Amino acid sequence: MDADEIGHRLAMLRTEHRDLDAAIVALGMSAMPDQLQIARLKKRKLRIKDEMSQLGDELIPDIIA
Repeated sequence: MDADEIGHRLAMLRTEHRDLDAAIVALGMSAMPDQLQIARLKKRKLRIKDEMSQLGDELIPDIIA
């Protein structure tokens, strides 16, 4: 992947991460929140965060100290 593709993928992942956060909050505010669904959304959110971190590392070159 080149830098443009990585940047595009990062933007998509950030949007999905924000959407999942909003969904988790909305589910948590319901009268009887579905804890299993919330847990699944949180796991997915963590996976997205990990992928964003990996892609961010690919954009920043390693510096040998």
